[in-house]
Amino acid sequence: MIKEKTIWKLLGKMVMIFGIVLTLGPMYIMIITAFKPLPEAAKSFFALPSAFYIGNFVELFSRNKFWNYAANSLMISTISMTIVVFFVPTVSYAIARNFNNRYYRFLYYYILLGLFVPFQIIMLPLVKQMTKLNLLNRQGLILLYVSFSLIRGVFLFVGYIRAIPRDIEEAAYIDGCNVFSTYTRIIVHLIKPMIATLMIIDILWFWNDFMLPLLLLNKSSDYWTLPLFQYNFKTQYSFNYPMSFTAYFMSMVPIVIIYCFLQKYIITGISAGAVKS
Repeated sequence: MIKEKTIWKLLGKMVMIFGIVLTLGPMYIMIITAFKPLPEAAKSFFALPSAFYIGNFVELFSRNKFWNYAANSLMISTISMTIVVFFVPTVSYAIARNFNNRYYRFLYYYILLGLFVPFQIIMLPLVKQMTKLNLLNRQGLILLYVSFSLIRGVFLFVGYIRAIPRDIEEAAYIDGCNVFSTYTRIIVHLIKPMIATLMIIDILWFWNDFMLPLLLLNKSSDYWTLPLFQYNFKTQYSFNYPMSFTAYFMSMVPIVIIYCFLQKYIITGISAGAVKS
């Protein structure tokens, strides 16, 4: 029995190590290749760089519109995230506290229908509609991000808010608060873990998304985000792997830093949402 448990523990550790290698292996190759000149990268793909070479970064920053594309990604992600953080909890609170009303309940289930529609089905009609509305631009992309985020956000927040005891709000009403002040002064603070969770999930999506920018922003290179820049970068530097990996590395750094600082809130939000009073 003891030997069987030891075997299972050993097997579990081997699977974990395999998962770590599978996850960190591509990142290792990307980082070391970004600090290699092209001849050295072609000669030894997996070896560490012989010297700390920063020529790839200098060329990336000086000869390409990298900062323009980074600014596009930052602007789209920031504006989309700001609207989502304000809009999604507000809508969810209204639905959660009026769930017995058939109109709010119908609105909730109507929004959730979007979870069951694959993006591949609506992709072509969506592009056609956005073309008619003259929204094949950054504003149209922000509008779609907010719309799609609303579906997932309402699903997460309604259940979370319904688990918050109404006694807290009733005490606030007795103290003279109205619905708006109760929401802004009390509920917002109670749902901060879920807000942080939504922010992490959505910012990773907004920053790294490729399909929607490809459909809406590929009309002009001035509108490109970093994923589009990386996609078209390969055609310009078809054999210059160090330059390509340098672009990947620079676009990855900001979002990794954000994730490292905020990822603890995902566990907080999930565990808090599992407890009911």
